[in-house]
Amino acid sequence: MPNFLETILARLKRADGRVVLREIRGDQFVSVTGRELLEHIQLVRMFIRSSGVRPGARCALLAPNSIRWAVFHLAVMAEGMIVVPLYSRQAPAELVGMMKNCQPCLIFVNEATLGESVAQIWPEAPRRVLFDEVLRHSVPQPPLADAPNPRIASDIVTIIYTSGTSGEPKGVCLNVGNLTHMLSCTTERLDQLMGATREPDRVFHYLPFNFAASTMLLQSCLARESILTLSTDLNHLADEINLASPNYFLNVPTLLERVRRGVEQAIAKRPAVIRFLFAKARTAWQRRSAGRGRALDAFWLALGRRLIFRKIRERFGTHLCALICGSAPLALETQQFFLMLGIPLLQAYGLTETTGICTLDDPRVPVEPGYVGTVITGIEMKIGENEEIVVRGPHIFPGYWNRPEETARVLQEGWFHTGDQGEVNVRGNWRITGRIKNLIILNSGHNIAPEPIEEEMARLLPAAQQVVVVGNGRGYLGALVTGEVESATVQAVLDAVNSELPHYRQVRSFTVIRDVFSAETGLLTANGKLRREAINARYASEINAMYDSKGGREGVSRQQA
Repeated sequence: MPNFLETILARLKRADGRVVLREIRGDQFVSVTGRELLEHIQLVRMFIRSSGVRPGARCALLAPNSIRWAVFHLAVMAEGMIVVPLYSRQAPAELVGMMKNCQPCLIFVNEATLGESVAQIWPEAPRRVLFDEVLRHSVPQPPLADAPNPRIASDIVTIIYTSGTSGEPKGVCLNVGNLTHMLSCTTERLDQLMGATREPDRVFHYLPFNFAASTMLLQSCLARESILTLSTDLNHLADEINLASPNYFLNVPTLLERVRRGVEQAIAKRPAVIRFLFAKARTAWQRRSAGRGRALDAFWLALGRRLIFRKIRERFGTHLCALICGSAPLALETQQFFLMLGIPLLQAYGLTETTGICTLDDPRVPVEPGYVGTVITGIEMKIGENEEIVVRGPHIFPGYWNRPEETARVLQEGWFHTGDQGEVNVRGNWRITGRIKNLIILNSGHNIAPEPIEEEMARLLPAAQQVVVVGNGRGYLGALVTGEVESATVQAVLDAVNSELPHYRQVRSFTVIRDVFSAETGLLTANGKLRREAINARYASEINAMYDSKGGREGVSRQQA
C-alpha cells in the first residue's frame, strides 16, 4: 500500500494539466496544474540536495498559506527531511522558542522580514532561505524522479507545535503511518459527502496550514480529484468564499458564530415584515426539529426558505454541500442556525497528537447538534477516569520532540490521554463536555468545568466577544466578559443562568472588559482558543478586585474602559 506522500505525488502526476491548487488575488485566480506543482517541488528538492542537508534533519517553514507553501511542505518531506510548519503571525519570541527546541538546519521564508524578525531575537539562527531564492532556477534536465525518497511507517515527517493554550507549546511528532492512516479516513468521509461525481471537489481554505487539521485538508485535496482555493486576504473573506463557490471548507467556530451574528444584526435592521418573517420561520424550524410542529409551521418555513434563507446560502456560492467545523466548541445555536438555512454543518473532534481528527460527523445521516460525530475508521475511544477521553490507534503520535517526560504522561499503555472530558450516546455520537486542566477547584473542594457556563452566558450575550469563568482556589466563581456589552445586561444574563445552577456553580461577580482578546495580544491561540493562563495573568488585578472584601458575594461588577 502506498504511503500518503506516494499517493499525493502520484495523483499530481496523473493530474498533469488539470488545475489542482489556486490562490485568490483580488477577483482573479492564480493557479497551478499538477505538472507545474511537481516541477516546483523538484526545484526545492534539488536545492535541498545541493545544501547537504541529511535525511531526518528539521527544516522550518515560516510563511502564510500559498501555493509555494504547499510546494516546500511536500518537497521537504519527499527528500526525507522533517518539516516544521510555523505560524507566520506568531510573536517572534514564541517562534524562536519553538525553533530552539527542534533546531532546524534551514528556515524557509516567503519574505526577508520574517527571517530578520527571528534573527533579531536569535542571532545564532540557522540559514534563512527565501522562496524566491529556490524557485528562480530552471527545472533540472533530466528532471528528478517524482517519487519521494523511501520512508517507513515509523519515520517522523513533521513536527507541529501545539497552540499552547495552557503553557509552552510542545512539538508534536507525526510519522508516515499517522498521516497515511488519516488520509484514508478523510478520503472515506469526503467520498461519503460528495458521493458519485465526475467533477473535482471545489474546496476553499483560509486557516493556517501549520495546524494539523489544515495540513490534513491540504493533503486530502491533493490526494483526490480536487481544486483547492486558498484565501489570501482575510479582510475580504466573504467575497473570496463567494468567488471560490466551494463544495465544502474547514472552519473554526469563531467565523461561523460571526456569520450568524452578522445575519441576525442585518435582519434586525430590515423592515418589520422581513423581521416578522424571519422570526416566524425560525420558530417554525425550531418546533419542527424538536418534533413539536404546528399546522402553519410548514407554510412559514417554506416562505422563509424562499425569501430569506436561500439568499443567505447564496453568499457561500452555488455549489455548497456542507461546512466542516473543528478546533474548539461550537455553540449549539450556531450549528442549528446553519441547519435551519439548509446548510449541513459537520463537526469534527481531534488534537494535534491524534493527527487532527478522532471523530467526524457522517454526512450520510442527519447530524446531531451539539455532538462531534462518530469515531473515524480504525481507532478506539473510551471514557477513562474523571470522564477523560482516551484514544488509541494508528493515528496517535509517537511523542513530543525532546520531551520524554511529557510523552510518558500522556501515552500510557498504548492509550493517549486527551485531557478532554466527554460522553458518548447510544448512537455512537460523542460530545465534548470540558477540559480537565481547565477545571476550576473552589476552596470548598467543588470541581467545576467552566466551558458549559461560558457557552450559556455567551449564547445569551450575543454582543460579548468572549466569556471567561475564573475562580480557582476562591470561594465562588467570577467571570470576565469582553466586548461592547452593558453591565446591566450581563447581570440580567447571570440572574437567568444562575437560577438553573447549584449554588457552587453560580457566577457571583463579573467584570466587563472593553478590550477584545486576540491572537496578536497573546490571549487567544491562532485558531481562537482561550489562553487561560495568559488571561489570568494579564487581568490578575481585575480578577483580584472581584474577590476583595467589598466585592464579596454580592455580585459586584466592574467595567474596564
